[in-house]
Amino acid sequence: MTIVDRSAPPVRTHKDNRKWVGKSIRRVEDPKFLRGGGGYIADLVTPDMLHVAVLRSPHAHARIAAIDTVAALSAPGVHAVITGARAAALCDPLPDFGPDPANHTWRCLAVDTVRYVGEGVAVVVADDRYLAEDAAALIEVEYEPLDPVVDPERALAEGAPLVHEPLGSNCAYDRTFDFGDVETDFAEADVVIRDRLRWHRSGGQPLETVGAIADFDHATGELTVHTNSLSFTSYLFMVAGTLKIPTNKLDIIPVPAGGSFGSKLFATKPSVIAGMCSREVGRPVVYLEDRVDNMSNCDHHGSDRVYEVELAMMRDGTMRSLKIDTIDDYGAYIQFGVGHHGNALAQVTGPYRIGSVRYRVRAVLTNKNQQGAYRGFGSEVNNWMLEQMVDKAARELGLDPVQVRRQNFVRTFPHFIPTGNVYDSGNYDAVLDQALKLSDYDRWRAEQRRLLEEEGRYIGIGLITAQERSVFSATEFWFWFDEPGAPVTSMPESVTLKVDATGGITATLYSCAFWGNSPETMVAQMVAEEFDVDPYSVSIVYRGSRDGLPATGPGGSRTTVMLAGAVEGATAKIKAKARQAAAHLLEIDPDDLEWVDGGYQVKGVPERRKSLGDIAIALHLFKHSFPEEIESGLEDSKVFDHPYTTMPSADRKDLGVFYPFMGHACHVPVIEVDIETGGVRFLSYAAVHDCGTLVNPRSLAGHIVGGTAQGIGTALYEEFAYDDDGQLQATSFLDYLIPSAMEVPELKIGHAETPSPYTPHGIKGGGEGGRMMAPAALNVAVNDALAPLGVRVTELPMTPDRLLTAIRNARESR
Repeated sequence: MTIVDRSAPPVRTHKDNRKWVGKSIRRVEDPKFLRGGGGYIADLVTPDMLHVAVLRSPHAHARIAAIDTVAALSAPGVHAVITGARAAALCDPLPDFGPDPANHTWRCLAVDTVRYVGEGVAVVVADDRYLAEDAAALIEVEYEPLDPVVDPERALAEGAPLVHEPLGSNCAYDRTFDFGDVETDFAEADVVIRDRLRWHRSGGQPLETVGAIADFDHATGELTVHTNSLSFTSYLFMVAGTLKIPTNKLDIIPVPAGGSFGSKLFATKPSVIAGMCSREVGRPVVYLEDRVDNMSNCDHHGSDRVYEVELAMMRDGTMRSLKIDTIDDYGAYIQFGVGHHGNALAQVTGPYRIGSVRYRVRAVLTNKNQQGAYRGFGSEVNNWMLEQMVDKAARELGLDPVQVRRQNFVRTFPHFIPTGNVYDSGNYDAVLDQALKLSDYDRWRAEQRRLLEEEGRYIGIGLITAQERSVFSATEFWFWFDEPGAPVTSMPESVTLKVDATGGITATLYSCAFWGNSPETMVAQMVAEEFDVDPYSVSIVYRGSRDGLPATGPGGSRTTVMLAGAVEGATAKIKAKARQAAAHLLEIDPDDLEWVDGGYQVKGVPERRKSLGDIAIALHLFKHSFPEEIESGLEDSKVFDHPYTTMPSADRKDLGVFYPFMGHACHVPVIEVDIETGGVRFLSYAAVHDCGTLVNPRSLAGHIVGGTAQGIGTALYEEFAYDDDGQLQATSFLDYLIPSAMEVPELKIGHAETPSPYTPHGIKGGGEGGRMMAPAALNVAVNDALAPLGVRVTELPMTPDRLLTAIRNARESR
C-alpha cells in the first residue's frame, strides 16, 4: 500500500485591514452589458457570415441506412451539406474521458447509428439560419429503428438493448471503493437506516445557448473560433486534434457566456461543427444552438441517479458508517467519465464525523442525451442523499433533527474524511446557530403544531447542513482507475499584470470571459487590494488559447481562489521590481522601503516616497537612469498551480487531497403543502453560508439566490423526462418548467467566515452555493409537512402529481 502524504502546505497569513476584498461593489462588467455592448456570440455576427442548422434524429435508437441530400444542396442559399459520414472524414472523435474509446466513439454528428432523440445527423451551411433550417428539412434520412432503453435499471438487465454494441454492455463503469473499516462499523452499530432514493435529471438553462463563430484561413491554415464555452483552456489541444489541425494553428477566443450554470463547460461540439464547416466552405461560419438544440442535444444534462443507501447509527444519534450503491444514468455517451462522483466523494460524509464509507458506482448508458456539468456536478445529489438519510434516522430514532446533526459535526481542522480528502477549516456550529436564529426556527416549530391542530394545515421545516467543495485537483479525473491512461496533475490559472507609463493597471486573463462569477470584478478587487487603487480603474482583457498562458477556466467553484493566487503572484513580482526601481530613484537600500498607499516610501520618512505612477513612468521612459539589470517596463505574469494536492494511494484506499477548500451552509425553508392539489408554498427561507473570506458579498448573495432558485426548480419542477420510446417530453419551456420570480421566495441570507489557511486571503469557492443545498432542504421540508400522514417522498422533482400519489398511497395503506 502506498503511503499518502498528508502534510499540509504552509499556513498562509492573512491581513486584517483589507480595503477592497470583502466589500460589496457593483460589478465592473455591468456598464457594458447594461448598454448592450457585452459582445455575446449573436452580437459578433456580421452580414458576410454563413449560418449552420443541424438536422436532428427523431429516433432514440436507429441505424442510418441512407441519407439523400440532393434536394437540400440545391435549395436557395445553401453552400454545403455535411452528413455524419463526411464529418467523420473531416474530424476525429470529440474529446472525452469515457470508457473504451475504440468501442465508444462520440462524434459531432452521428455516423451510422443514432443513440438519442435530437442527436445530429447532418448540418446545412447557408446564407442565413432560415434558409439553413429550410434546407435541413429537405434532407431525407432512411432510418432502421432499434429498440431503445431508457430506464437505467432496465439497461443493466440481461437482454436489454445495447446502446453501444461493441461495448457488449450498458454498464460503462462499475467499481466499489471501501474507505475505512466498513464491516466492523456496521457490525457494531445499534441500528441501520435504509432507503431507496431517486433523483431525476434536469439541467442548467442558459438564457443564451451555446455557440461559436469560426473563420478558417486557407492561406495560413489557421482557425479562429470565438465561443461562449467555458473551456478548459489548458486542454484545448484536444479540440485541435478533433479538427485535425496543429494546436498552434487554432485560436479559441472566449466571449461572454450568457448564462451557463455548468452547461457550457467544455462544450466543444459547437466549436467543432463551426470550425469544420468554415474549413469546408472557406467562409466565416456561425453556429448558435436554438432552444431545441440546447435542450435535446447539448451534452450537458444533469445527474440521473438511483440510490440504495444504508447509514449505520448508534441509538444516541452517533453516525458510524455509510454504504452507498448508486446507479447513474449517463445517457448515450460519457464525456467526463464518472467525475460527477469524484465531486461526491470529496464531501461524501457531509459535515459529519462518519468513520467509514463504502461507495459503489455503476455508470449506465441509455438512449438519452448525455450528462455533462450542472451546478454542483454531482455533489449536490450527494448532499441530498445524505441529508435524506440523516433526517430519516432522526425520525426513526425519535431524535431532534437539529441535535443529531450538531452532535456529529466535525470540529477539529484540518479534518481528513475517509476518502482521503481534507476539510481545511470550518465552524459548523456557528453556521447552524446563525441559521436557527435567522429562520426563527423555534417560532416556526410552534406555528407548525398550532396550524396543524387548529386549521389542518401541513407546514414543513426543512433544516439541512451540507458542504460545498471547491477548487478541484486533476487527480479527481484519474483516481478511478488502477492504471490511468493520463494521470495529469496540473490545473493552473494564470494572470498577466501590466502597469503602464501612467500607473494604469491592465490584467489579462486566459480562461473564459464573463460568466457567473464575474471574473472581471473579482480580479479588479484583488488588484485594487494589492496596489491600493480603485477597482474601477483596472482594465481587464482576455487572450485566446494560442496566445494564452496555462489556464483551466471555471468549474468546481475554483476560479476566484485560483485567480486570487495568480494576481497575488504576479503582484509580488511587479512590486519586487518596483521596489528596486524606487530604491534607485530614492538612493536608498531596498530593505529600507515599505509599500504604503500605492507606492514605496522610506520607513519612518513618509514624505520620501515614489508612487506606483512615478515608478512606472521612470521604468517606461528613462532606461538609462537605472542600472543595467533593471529592464524597461513594469509587467509580469503568474501561473498559479493548485495550492494543496496530494496523490492517491496505489490501492485507492485513500484518494488523496483533491478538493480541499470546503465551504459549508445551513438552509432552513418553511413550506406549506396543499394536500388537495399537491402544491408547495413558501412561508420563509433562510440560508447561511461559509465560503471562507468574502470577496464581494453582493456577488456571493447573487450566487446563493440564483443557486437556490435552481435548487427549487430541481426539487419541485424541472425534469428532462423521456417516455418509454426515448422521446424527450420537454423540448421547450412550456414543458420544462422553470420557477419564475413568483415561485422563488425572498431569501434571508447570512454569512459566516472561516478563512482557509491555504488560499490567498483565505477564500473558498462559493459559486455553486444554493443549488448544493436547496433540493435537500426542500425534500426534508416536504417530508416534515407530510409526516402526520405517514408520507415520505424519496423522488425528485416533487411534482404535484408525485405528491398526490404519495398522499393517496399513504391513505390507502392505513
